[in-house]
Amino acid sequence: MQLITNHPTSFIKSPILSPKALKPSFSLSNSRKSNSDRFALSQTLQSETLKILEWPSVCKQLSSFTSTSMGSSVVQNAEIPIGQTWEESQKLLDQTAAAAAMMDSWTLDFSGIEDVSGIVDSAVSGQLLTLLELCAMRGTLRAAKRLSEKLEQLAASGDCSERYLPLLEILKDCNFQVELEHKIQFCIDCNLLIILDRASEDLEIIRSERKRNMGNLDSLLKEVSSRIFQAGAIDRPLITKRRSRMCVGVRASHRSLLPGGVVLDVSSSGATYFMEPKEAVELNNMEVRLSNSEKAEEIAILSLLTSEIAELEIEIKYLLDRILEVDLAFARAAYAQWMNGVCPIVTSGDCEAISSEADYTLSVDIDGIQHPLLLELSLVKSSDPLESYSGNAVQFGNGNGKMTSGSLSGVSTFPVPIDIKIEGGKRVVVISGPNTGGKTASMKTLGLASLMSKAGMFLPAKNSPRLPWFNLILADIGDHQSLEQNLSTFSGHIMRICNILEVASKESLVLIDEIGSGTDPSEGVALSTSILQYLKDRVNLAVVTTHYADLSILKEKDSQFENAAMEFSPETLQPTYQILWGSTGDSNALSIAESIGFDLNIIQRAQQWVERLKPENQQERKGVLYQSLVQERNKLEAQARGAASLHAEIMDLYQEIKNEAEDLDKRETALRARETQRVQQNLKTANSQLETVLQEFENQLRTTSADQFNSLIRKSESEIASVVATHCPRDVFSVSEMDTKSYTPKIGEQIFVKGLGGKLVTVVEAPEDDENILVQHGKIKVRLKKSNIRSIASSKRNATTGSVPSKQQGRRSKELQGHPEVEKDEVASYGPLVQTSKNSVDLRGMRVEEASYHLDMAISASGPYSVLFVVHGMGTGAVKERALEMLNNHPRVAKFEQESPLNYGCTVAYIK
Repeated sequence: MQLITNHPTSFIKSPILSPKALKPSFSLSNSRKSNSDRFALSQTLQSETLKILEWPSVCKQLSSFTSTSMGSSVVQNAEIPIGQTWEESQKLLDQTAAAAAMMDSWTLDFSGIEDVSGIVDSAVSGQLLTLLELCAMRGTLRAAKRLSEKLEQLAASGDCSERYLPLLEILKDCNFQVELEHKIQFCIDCNLLIILDRASEDLEIIRSERKRNMGNLDSLLKEVSSRIFQAGAIDRPLITKRRSRMCVGVRASHRSLLPGGVVLDVSSSGATYFMEPKEAVELNNMEVRLSNSEKAEEIAILSLLTSEIAELEIEIKYLLDRILEVDLAFARAAYAQWMNGVCPIVTSGDCEAISSEADYTLSVDIDGIQHPLLLELSLVKSSDPLESYSGNAVQFGNGNGKMTSGSLSGVSTFPVPIDIKIEGGKRVVVISGPNTGGKTASMKTLGLASLMSKAGMFLPAKNSPRLPWFNLILADIGDHQSLEQNLSTFSGHIMRICNILEVASKESLVLIDEIGSGTDPSEGVALSTSILQYLKDRVNLAVVTTHYADLSILKEKDSQFENAAMEFSPETLQPTYQILWGSTGDSNALSIAESIGFDLNIIQRAQQWVERLKPENQQERKGVLYQSLVQERNKLEAQARGAASLHAEIMDLYQEIKNEAEDLDKRETALRARETQRVQQNLKTANSQLETVLQEFENQLRTTSADQFNSLIRKSESEIASVVATHCPRDVFSVSEMDTKSYTPKIGEQIFVKGLGGKLVTVVEAPEDDENILVQHGKIKVRLKKSNIRSIASSKRNATTGSVPSKQQGRRSKELQGHPEVEKDEVASYGPLVQTSKNSVDLRGMRVEEASYHLDMAISASGPYSVLFVVHGMGTGAVKERALEMLNNHPRVAKFEQESPLNYGCTVAYIK
């Protein structure tokens, strides 16, 4: 495994871990892809497999056991090294075993090691490193050297130093850059973050001269400041720096105390001047020159150290790679101790070559393995070694990855441990069994165990688990439906299998869940059989789950096939999550449904269908299904014809009603015009008659004596009253003045109801008490209070009844039937609450005065017992407030309903 790179973590950038730069390349064509296309496709499939098997979640668990920021970042990004050959994976396992053995007795201290790769990159790019960055580099080099010495010390003190050899070999060829570390230490005080005088002879001379010059300048300024203070030119002696030059403070009124002095600055109030005495000018000039020289020399020293780090880029990054490798080895060891893991035996080469040996009759032999992600739940309850993945080795003493005592106790039986036993020479394993029985979880556990062993991680199993080394682990688990790529569930399933077949090799592990599902069962079985026949000659091992019983028959025809079933307890009707190798399982769907509580009749009918669905009954079932589909089609066609006929009738009725409505509108307009003309004519006649009476009164007034004056007035008033009485509308009927409390109507009697616009109703039921009475108007019956009825004069009842046209009564009856509105004091009938352009007034965008005018006109134009929709919107609320005020005070408005969530910005008014 090549580990020398240009990045401290790049040694783990194996092809299986770098899918981000690769785009999927899917094709269902039979043409063979080029090597580059197949390589890119394999990387994409492997990256997707890592997600399917939840590899990032396992890495997240592992990240809590790292001890450096580099290790934590690499593991959390799921970029840990995965061996690309059997030798690389075995080397990683040996490192984990060595770290686990060392952790039993010793601890390592990773403190002080930082990821300084960014500092190296800055130095290479020509940026000047800061004191803090140089100190971080020194601390990392020093901690790395200390770590290597500790490893060598621990290995030398043990009885079995060869056990620790894999760890020692990691740092064997590293250059810890002791000379660079000493140079930084010699030049820089990392506690105070300053460059020391001894860093160079020139710096020492400059700082010595500057110290002497600064002493002379300070003495001079103290003397001048004291003299100013004694002269009362300042409240206290003040020496400060302005514009990089030392000066003294003096009141503006006393600046003459410093003849020839230079004003460097003035206070914000203007009362104090900061002046440089004439005697201090040369000393300040010297201070500026020496300060600039000091800064230049310090930059030269930092530049020298930066250039040395840039020249050592490869060696420093190689050292960081090796430190990271050690950190990951101890993290894997601590992770193994946490989950009570054991080191797997990873076999290489063709499984058939070792199948004849007595100890290797099984190509996969794993006892009691548990899924790490499910295992976490039980281990956290007993030991809680993880704190939600909150940092680097927070649970291991001083942060070096050492497992605390007692963390292995109390391992739970959840999740249920499973045994994976696959004989050598078996290429395809078909797992069947009930839903929720653990088929998919078992298959994922096998895939995850293969990945963990390739990455040098121990397995949460018993004894000595053994499994082959797989170059590719390819999985098709879950729903691959894609709207973006226009793929159905079945299409996505088949396309992924097609790509898997394209890149799989003799050393690959293929995992397929519910093979051939999502289509016609007969075609699904045929396609699945063909795929499995193809896989058995081209992969190391393929494990598939299915509900197709026909796939289990393949074992009888070919010894390279194997069956397995998830155990199901007939007593409890619950899965046991155990795998029965060599057996065939049933789905047990009917048993599960019966245990849940399904009706027995449903279960019995389902059982009958199961019998019909057997292969020997397939042809008969197809015939019955065809006849059923034909009958259903005929039924749907008949329903479609009926619906079309009904639609035509509805459209004819709609057109008739529409024409009638248009005719009614025209008739209403003509009637309004004639009525308006009649009223105007009556008004003109009344005005003319009144003018005549007044003119005659004035003429007679001139000739009438005082004795006849009162008689003339009475005569004129009588004539005016006669004109008024002639043109005022007469009541259609008279209301009886009898006391309503004592009045009790009889069955069949006609009475007047307040609020129905002068219409009569008929009593249909004698009152049972003193309050309510049942009356009928047209086809509408309603129970009213006696306080709302009035009797009519017996002499006019029949005449009044005859005066009400039958069409008008029918129209009022329909209005009552459409929307009866019963209030506390009256029963009123309004039109339907349907907003149209004719019963709406839109006030939005108008000023308050303009809106008031339009609303008043709309109310005046509305017919009796009508509904008016006042659309005022929201806005500033001025129009709305004015509209509500008018509706509340208008005599024709019976009531109004303010806006609601379904009628926002609109108020409904009921017109009398």
